[in-house]
Amino acid sequence: MATHIMGIRHHGPGSARNVRARLEELKPDIILVEGPPEADSLLEWVGNEQLQPPIAILAYEPDAPHHSAFYPFAAYSPEWQAISYAREHRIPVRFMDLPLIHVFALDKEKQQAAAETDQTTAETDPTLNNAAAVPEEAPETFDPIALLATADGYTDGEAWWDHMFEYRQQNEQVFEAIMEAMQTLRQELAAHKDERNELREAWMRKMIRQAEKEMYPEIAVICGAWHAPALQDMPAAKVDNELLKGLPKVKVACSWTPWTFHRLSFQSGYRAGIKSPGWYQHKWEHPTDDGTRWLTNVARLFREKQMDISTAHVLEAVRLSNALAAMRQLPAPALDELNEATIAILCNGDTIPMQLIEKELIISNRIGSVPEDVPKAPLQADIEKQQKKLRLQATADFKDYQLDLRQPNDLQRSIFLHRLHLLDINWGEQHRADGKGTFREQWRLQWAPELAVDIIDKSCWGNTVATAAASYVTDMATRSNTIREVCRLLEDTIPAELPEATDMLINRVNNMAAASSDVLQLIEVLPPLVAITRYGNVRKTDAGMVLAILESMITRICIQLPPACTGVAEDAASVMLDQLYNMNDAIQTLQQEEITASWQHALHIICRNTHAARSLAGYATRLLSDARVLGNEELVTTFSVAMSVGNNPADAAAWLEGFLRGSGSLLLVDNTLLHLLQNWVNDLGDDIFIQLLPLLRRTFAAFSSPERRQIGEKIKKGDNVSTSNKALAGTEDTRGQLGIPVIMQLLGYGQTVNQVIHE
Repeated sequence: MATHIMGIRHHGPGSARNVRARLEELKPDIILVEGPPEADSLLEWVGNEQLQPPIAILAYEPDAPHHSAFYPFAAYSPEWQAISYAREHRIPVRFMDLPLIHVFALDKEKQQAAAETDQTTAETDPTLNNAAAVPEEAPETFDPIALLATADGYTDGEAWWDHMFEYRQQNEQVFEAIMEAMQTLRQELAAHKDERNELREAWMRKMIRQAEKEMYPEIAVICGAWHAPALQDMPAAKVDNELLKGLPKVKVACSWTPWTFHRLSFQSGYRAGIKSPGWYQHKWEHPTDDGTRWLTNVARLFREKQMDISTAHVLEAVRLSNALAAMRQLPAPALDELNEATIAILCNGDTIPMQLIEKELIISNRIGSVPEDVPKAPLQADIEKQQKKLRLQATADFKDYQLDLRQPNDLQRSIFLHRLHLLDINWGEQHRADGKGTFREQWRLQWAPELAVDIIDKSCWGNTVATAAASYVTDMATRSNTIREVCRLLEDTIPAELPEATDMLINRVNNMAAASSDVLQLIEVLPPLVAITRYGNVRKTDAGMVLAILESMITRICIQLPPACTGVAEDAASVMLDQLYNMNDAIQTLQQEEITASWQHALHIICRNTHAARSLAGYATRLLSDARVLGNEELVTTFSVAMSVGNNPADAAAWLEGFLRGSGSLLLVDNTLLHLLQNWVNDLGDDIFIQLLPLLRRTFAAFSSPERRQIGEKIKKGDNVSTSNKALAGTEDTRGQLGIPVIMQLLGYGQTVNQVIHE
C-alpha cells in the first residue's frame, strides 16, 4: 500500500501535464483531490460532452445563498485532469478538503464575533460613533513561492513558477522537487501559523487514512504545493481527531456553473488566479510552440481589426522572441518575450494595441458550458429555458441588442430582461436607443458567473421569472415607505408586463399620494408617472389607471403649490425652480386640456402673489408667457412692476433670474423688455450693482453663447430703444451710453466704457 502526494499549483498547463503523466505511470486505485467533499456527487458529470471547462463548482448555503464559494476548473487545472483521468479509467475519485458545512459555519461564527466586538467597542467608547470611518488595511497576502523566487533571483513569484514548472518539457522529478522546497519553506516559516490551514490539513489526512482503511493499494493525492509536506508526514490520528472535534455545521448545496477565463485571472480578484488564462490554454494545447502559432493568432486578430500585418512581420517577431529567450537563458520564449517582440515588430513600438491582445488572447473571453440536466434551482432552469427560446446567448464578452418592440420576439426579449432587472439579476444593462420613438430599446448583455448566486438568492420568490419578479416587487412595495420608491418600482414594472403587480403598485401610489402633504415629493414623482403613459401604445398597456392617478395628483399639486412658494429661502427656491421645470415639461407631455388649465391657473396665482419667492414668481411669469397666456401688454406691465426701482434690488434680480431661466431668447424678440432691463441696470447705484453682479452674471451665464452675442450686438446698435424713447432721449443720451458697457460686462464681454462708446 502506497500513498503518492503531488503538490501542484491550482491552474497551470505544466502542472496539469505533470499530474496526468504521473497518474498514467502510477495507475492508482483511488484519487483524492483538494476540493469540497459536498461536491462528490457532481463528479459523475465529468466526461459529459456538454460539461466543458472553464466551469466551477458553486457551493452555497440554501438559507443564505449569498454565503457561497466557487471552485473553478480550466482544462489545464491539475485537479480537472486528475478527475478526468479517474472518470476515464473508472476508478474512485473524491474531494478531500475541509467540508464546507464546517467552513461556512466557521466563517459565520467569525463574522458574528467581529460584529459583537465592534458593538461592544462602540458602547464602551461612544466617541467612536461620531468618528469618521477609517477603512481597514487589506491583510497582507502570504506567498511562500515569492520567497523561493527571490532566492533564485526573480522578482516575480508567478514568473519563477512558470519557468520552473509550467514551461519546462522534462519534469521527471518535479513532485519530489516541490516536496523538498515546501518542506524547507515550512521549516523556515514555522512561526507562520494559520488555524484554518491546520484544520484543512487535518481533514485531508483523515481522508487519506480513510482510503487506506478501505484497502486501496495505490492512493494518489493532488493538493496545493504548500500542503504537500503536511500530508506526507502525518501525525497520529488522535491528534487530528482532537483538532477536528466539535466543528460547527450548516447546510450546503452544490452545482456546476459556467465560468470564464476573465474570472480565472488576478484582475477579477480571484485569490488563486493567474495572470494569463488564454495564454495558458494556448500552452496546454500547443506545448512545443516556439511562438509561431501564438504570433500568428496575434496577426490574425490585428487583421480582423483592419491593421496591416504581413507574414514577414510574424517571422521577424518569432526570430526576435527566440533571440530574447536565448539571451535570457530560457528554453523557449515565454509570454514576456512574445509580448516584447509583438510591440517591437507588429506594433512598431506602440503599446496601445497590446490592450487588445491582452483582452482577446492573453485573458480571452472564453466561457464554459454545463449540461441542461445538471441539478439546478427551478428559477435558474426557467431562465436558461427563456434564454434558449429568445435566442439570447450567455457570453463572457458583451453583446449589444437593438430591440424593436413592434416585433413579437424583441418585445418578449425586452419583457424578459426587464423582469430580470426587477429581480436585481443584472445580466443586461439598458442604454439609450438611437432614433426617435418609444419602440426601440438598446441592451448590452454580458454574463458573469456570480449571476448564478443572484439567481439562487431570488429562487425563494418563485419557480419562474414572472412569478418571482411579481412576488419580489410586491414585497418591495409593501416595505417601501416613500411614494418615490413605489413610483420607481412602478416605472420598472410596467415594461416587465406583470399585470397583478402593476395594479397593486398603482393602488399603492394612489393611496400614498392621497395621504401625502409634501407637494415637492408629489412633483418629484410626477415625471416618472408621466413616462409610464408612453408604454400605452407600444406595449399595449392600459395607461388609463395611471392617467387617473396623474389627474388626481396634479389637482392636489396645483392647490398646494402656491402656498408652498411663499416664505421660501433662496436655496429652497432654487430647488423648486428645477421642480417647476420638470412639472411643466411633464404637463406638456400629457397634452390634457383640463390638466394644463389647472396648472396655468396655479402659475397665475404664484405670478401675482407678492409674498411668493421672487425667482419662482419670475419663472411662473415666463412659463405663462411661453404658453401665450399673457398678452404682450400684460407681460410688459408685469415686467415693469417687478423691475421697478421702488422694489428691493435683490428681489428684482431674483425675479429676473427666474424669468430668464434657461434662455434669453425673449430679450431678443421683445425690444421693450430689453429696454426696461437696461434702464433698471442704469438706475442701480454703484454699491448695489456690485452686490448684485454675481447674481446677474449667473443669470446671463446660463444663456447660450449665440444668445449672449446677439444681445450684446443688439445693445451696441441701440435696437432695443423704441422710436418714441429715442425721440425723448435725444441723440446725446450720455446716461444710456454709459449703461451699455454695464450690460456688456453682464454678458461676459470685457470691453472698457470708451471702447464700447467708440464702437
